Amino acid sequence: MSEMTPYVLVLYYSRSGATATMAQQIAAGVESVPGIQARLRTVAPVSTTCEAVDPEIPAEGAVYADLDDLRNCSALALGSPTRFGNMAAPLKYFVDSTSTLWMNGALIDKPASAFTSTSSLHGGQESTLLTMLVPLLHHGMVYAGVPYSETTLLETQTGGTPYGASHLAGTRSDRSVDEHERALCVAQGKRLARLALALHAMRQEAL
Repeated sequence: MSEMTPYVLVLYYSRSGATATMAQQIAAGVESVPGIQARLRTVAPVSTTCEAVDPEIPAEGAVYADLDDLRNCSALALGSPTRFGNMAAPLKYFVDSTSTLWMNGALIDKPASAFTSTSSLHGGQESTLLTMLVPLLHHGMVYAGVPYSETTLLETQTGGTPYGASHLAGTRSDRSVDEHERALCVAQGKRLARLALALHAMRQEAL
């Protein structure tokens, strides 16, 4: 990836793999748009045992994000399984560490979106997405959900909301991301990429 190529940061936490699959589909949607790339990043788990230290590089999957990944992105897609209607603690921990970016206005006017996975159909998909966007608005980001021009929103019987892509994982977290859910992830990635390019150009003109 060229340092000059704008990229969408697809930042997520995944425990059972569904959110990671969604992140990959969003990244595929981003990279279907010419002129922009996707950067997949995850976050380390958190522990109540303060002495526990994870390796700097995870054994598999995306590498851990740092603040520079967020500072230099042209857009952000933030993904998490739901935890009582909110994002999971590891992702919240990372978001809470971004105050220096907030103080410098590093994310102002950059588009952002969110995606989530739940065990039950009414297990907090929409409330998780809505609460995830709150810190993004504090950062001055421009939130982009999934518009109803994506007719899959009217067809899906599991995941999918206008606030962002979602997935029904099942009570055992073993239900695969289905065709409708994948399509909405790809559509969300495409929309975020197009907005990222437009707003990136606007910010460059303002310099």
